[in-house]
Amino acid sequence: MTDNLPNREISILELRRNNGDRGSRMWVAHNGIVYDVTDCPRWKKGLHEQQHFPGQELTHELEEDAPHTASVFKNPCVTVLGRLKA
Repeated sequence: MTDNLPNREISILELRRNNGDRGSRMWVAHNGIVYDVTDCPRWKKGLHEQQHFPGQELTHELEEDAPHTASVFKNPCVTVLGRLKA
């Protein structure tokens, strides 16, 4: 999943800006890794499964509410962008 992690740090502000508004990409973070989910069919409407918004850190939401595991970030429609700045 993070074997080829780009050497890029992404701020929380940059993550929040990439929420699909005004044609921006849709990014999410999980366990400190930022992913671009723009091209994923289940994110096309900007709200994943009526629960998760892009531009967010989703670690706790996945642990508590999601019916799937972090393996969803291995889908071919997901692009690994880098690490979320602490």
